[in-house]
Amino acid sequence: MKLRDIAEQLACRLDGDGEVDIQRVAGIEQAGPGDLTFVANPKYAAALQHTRASAVIVGEQAPAAPCPLLRTPHPYLTFARALQLFVIPDRPAPGVDPLSAVAPDATIGPDVSVGPFVAIGPRARIGAGTVIYPNVTIGADAVIGAACVIHARASVRERVVIGDRVILQDGAVIGSDGYGFVKQADGTFLKIPQTADVVIEDDVEIGANTTIDRPAVGETRVRRGAKIDNLVQIAHGVAVGRNTLLAAQVGIAGSTVIGDQVTLAGQVGVAGHLTIGRGTVASAQTGIPNSVPEGSFVSGYPAIDNREWLKSSAVFRRLPALKKQVAALEARIADLEARLQAASTREKPE
Repeated sequence: MKLRDIAEQLACRLDGDGEVDIQRVAGIEQAGPGDLTFVANPKYAAALQHTRASAVIVGEQAPAAPCPLLRTPHPYLTFARALQLFVIPDRPAPGVDPLSAVAPDATIGPDVSVGPFVAIGPRARIGAGTVIYPNVTIGADAVIGAACVIHARASVRERVVIGDRVILQDGAVIGSDGYGFVKQADGTFLKIPQTADVVIEDDVEIGANTTIDRPAVGETRVRRGAKIDNLVQIAHGVAVGRNTLLAAQVGIAGSTVIGDQVTLAGQVGVAGHLTIGRGTVASAQTGIPNSVPEGSFVSGYPAIDNREWLKSSAVFRRLPALKKQVAALEARIADLEARLQAASTREKPE
């Protein structure tokens, strides 16, 4: 593809020879002749002067380089769009593989692809253009929208509702039983039936081996545009807001409400029955035991304002030295008090 055509499709300002042939997109350190790369992080700015790439996507004010440049206000976003130009669709042909088991009363829309060893339960409905890879299980009365992609070994349990253009990565489990038990008089636990709804709205992506539980009553809902990483646990009755990002190993306990455009970084844990306000950011390994107002940036456990946590972290590193200093000061104070006491005793009249 000519660089000039790429610049036009990406709405970039071309700085250099537009007749250069581009064959793929690559990272700045791996790129060579025929490659388009990008620089969005200032730490890689020096590499721009030595790149072997045929062209580079850069910011509007980036310095000149030994190759043509595509200038844009948002180089990382433009890079992502450039990748899409070179993606070769790996879509299976429409049709139901004869090795799959589809209930007679299930509804399969036009142009759906169902791979081998897929099980689709009674009255399930699959929307137009959806791709279902091998070994997927779809329960009775489940509804899956149009243009979804469900990768191998994913499980969509009974009555789960999934919107359009949803992606389920390998091994995702949607609609598993919530963790609900009541202790009985004899010390054993009675299981609370988990039979309520799970709804995944449009344009959601759910990562590999992520689990989203159904509640006993009410619903678990992931709203439009949320992006969920691998190995995330969303408990029964949780609501995840629009365009929210949940990174790997996030765990959210039951009945918590996560607002729109929230970002929870890796290994963040959120206790149950809380509200995490719109636009909140929690840094990696934060533990959140209380509700958080919108627009917060929190860290640590228990979660506190990120700036306060940074200050506290600086103190944590100094605690061993501070402990020694306090012990030394205590010893000096004790010595001074002993001397004062001794002096006071000597000065008393007989």
